[in-house]
Amino acid sequence: MNETALTVHQTARPHGFPTAEHFAFVESALPRPPAGSALVHNLYWSVDPYHREMMDDVPGGFALGAPLEGRTIGRVIASRTPHLAEGEIVFHRQGWRTHSVVTPEEIRRLPRFDGVPLTAYLSILGGTGLTAYVGLTRIARLREGEDLFVSAAAGGVGTATGRFARLLGAGRLVGSAGSAAKAGHLVREVGYDAVFDYHDGPAADLLGKVAPDGIDVFVDNVGGEHLTAAVGALREFGRIVRIGTISQYNTPDAPPPRFNHADIVEKSLRMEGFLVSNHRDVQEELYEFAVPHLQSGRLALDETVVDGFEGIVEAFLGMLRGENTGKIIVRDRAEALAGRSGQRF
Repeated sequence: MNETALTVHQTARPHGFPTAEHFAFVESALPRPPAGSALVHNLYWSVDPYHREMMDDVPGGFALGAPLEGRTIGRVIASRTPHLAEGEIVFHRQGWRTHSVVTPEEIRRLPRFDGVPLTAYLSILGGTGLTAYVGLTRIARLREGEDLFVSAAAGGVGTATGRFARLLGAGRLVGSAGSAAKAGHLVREVGYDAVFDYHDGPAADLLGKVAPDGIDVFVDNVGGEHLTAAVGALREFGRIVRIGTISQYNTPDAPPPRFNHADIVEKSLRMEGFLVSNHRDVQEELYEFAVPHLQSGRLALDETVVDGFEGIVEAFLGMLRGENTGKIIVRDRAEALAGRSGQRF
């Protein structure tokens, strides 16, 4: 067992795009679990867009000079509680560190399904997939045959939304992405009918070309110009599912989107945002829906895997730059050497 542990701390508040200088790797002695807790060697880490919001001086945000938090899967390597056995695989939120001390109340045991890798619990079966599933089934209340537009379609939530929408019987499925290569991948592999590169012109014009007859649902991970375009393209009784505003995370002074507010009334549109943490009761339903499709091969994993905890900061920054396709996950090197598959930067 390694006798040292690494933890990532945030050292300063960014204004605009964060850099590696806003973080520090801190080495310490391996933690010793007190009575009633256990020591977990972390194996997989999730880096997510919401981490950028938490870097700012906001309520509940990251404290400077303290360990960060994030979704993580690890193995119990020392236990001082009968409720956590050594060797057990657990999910918890004390990520951004190689080792974590947890109590039984702070972990979640993961069901193990034949043919489903652990990474799935941080992607399609984790918060990313749950966000997509709740957005479609609870917020949009998607009906068979309805047409969707998804912004940031190549990201973790965007790919999950596309795959779930196909399984739920969606009609035409269009999206936006940050490159022609990503757009092609989404059409060939994920099931989108058409995807535009948002660098190619005004979003309203590009959306009009791929969805000339309009859309019924907009799943919004971006905000800004995409939201403006979607309001104009939505049909009567259309719905907007607000998940994120990644276009403004690194540009806090950017003006808010401007759209024709009369459209909201005249087309009877509904706009609703949500936090996935308020829908954890849907987790079992997600397993029931998604796992059989994973096992049959109808549902694939969209993951970019970065090997080595030392790459977690660059993985996070790369995600903000849009370098990943699907959910980005950091993997312990020992897991990589064990031969588990995954796309890399």
